[in-house]
Amino acid sequence: MKFKYLYLLLAVAFFSSCGSRKYSKNNKQIEKAANKANNNTYKSYNTLSYIDEFKAVAIEEMNAFGIPASITLAQGILESGSGNSDLAKYANNHFGIKCTSDWKGKNYFRDDDQKNDCFRVYKDARESFKDHSEFLKRKRYSNLFQLDKNDYKSWAQGLKQAGYATNPKYPDLLINTIEKYQLYQYDQSENEKQKIAREDRVFSEINENIPKEKAKFTPVDTPPVGAKPILADGTYTVIKGDTLYNIAKRFNISIDDLKILNNMTTDGIKLGQVLKVK
Repeated sequence: MKFKYLYLLLAVAFFSSCGSRKYSKNNKQIEKAANKANNNTYKSYNTLSYIDEFKAVAIEEMNAFGIPASITLAQGILESGSGNSDLAKYANNHFGIKCTSDWKGKNYFRDDDQKNDCFRVYKDARESFKDHSEFLKRKRYSNLFQLDKNDYKSWAQGLKQAGYATNPKYPDLLINTIEKYQLYQYDQSENEKQKIAREDRVFSEINENIPKEKAKFTPVDTPPVGAKPILADGTYTVIKGDTLYNIAKRFNISIDDLKILNNMTTDGIKLGQVLKVK
């Protein structure tokens, strides 16, 4: 019996190791392609340069669907560390959108809710912004599209209420980012006729999505056999591309509480740093 149990443990470890190597190899290929496309040189954004780079596509998506440009930009800033996370750099994924069963593109793996979660790889950042709009065009967020497209405060509260984020302070994070960087200046009002036409178009698309929502929006289960959740002994080790916001979101804890737990006075974290998360 002992030998059988030992064999099972070894088998699990073997397949887990093989899976991890497979994901690592995949990521190296994605990174190699990204390095080649960018001539091994990447823009190093600060928040202001990030806003300047992506405000046009955020405004374009707002005018098409009614999502305030300020909301889209604030989410991009928080989710991607102002465009500097590995996911944004190598996968052009600025909103942490994961692979689903109907995703036909390439994948990039990194630890999130589980080890080696699968994230979408986009050909460019613009495609990521467009897919962010598609991600929101579903039944659970449908009420938000009845709001004025410059009502960023109601959008921030509505995203939380619809289950976009588990962090109770998520609306405050969005609103504070919008007001700190005056992102509301990119939001535009619409007259009643424009609003009705936009709502009709968007709700038609949402209704078309409803039968396909499970395939379109449910992340695939990708961890290898035997993989364990990141959370083990109540600590988490910072990996490349992490931000304090993403870690807080992942473990359903506020940024302030995370900083208190770890006696931190700033939002800065380092590769390999061990953080208490519960």
